[in-house]
Amino acid sequence: MVQVPQLCRSDEQNKMYFVYILKCADSSLYTGITTNLVRRFQEHKNKIGSHYTTAKKAVKIVYSEKKRNRSTASKRETEIKSWTRQKKIDLIESANFKM
Repeated sequence: MVQVPQLCRSDEQNKMYFVYILKCADSSLYTGITTNLVRRFQEHKNKIGSHYTTAKKAVKIVYSEKKRNRSTASKRETEIKSWTRQKKIDLIESANFKM
């Protein structure tokens, strides 16, 4: 009889997620999630994947935080998106990110 090793958590469960805020050329803020900040920022810069940042032109990442899974990241993204602009700026400044 062949023993099958117990399966580890799937790759999806092992990924770290990032919640991030981008500053756009018009000074607006865009919030999203990703597993790879560098890749995702390049996608925004190259006008792939987000109509908002395609129109507004992503300039730089002004905030990010790690989350252990997609669910937690999505909940945090939704929370941040519900905030006022000033509350988002306060978060960015409290984390010592530069606008």
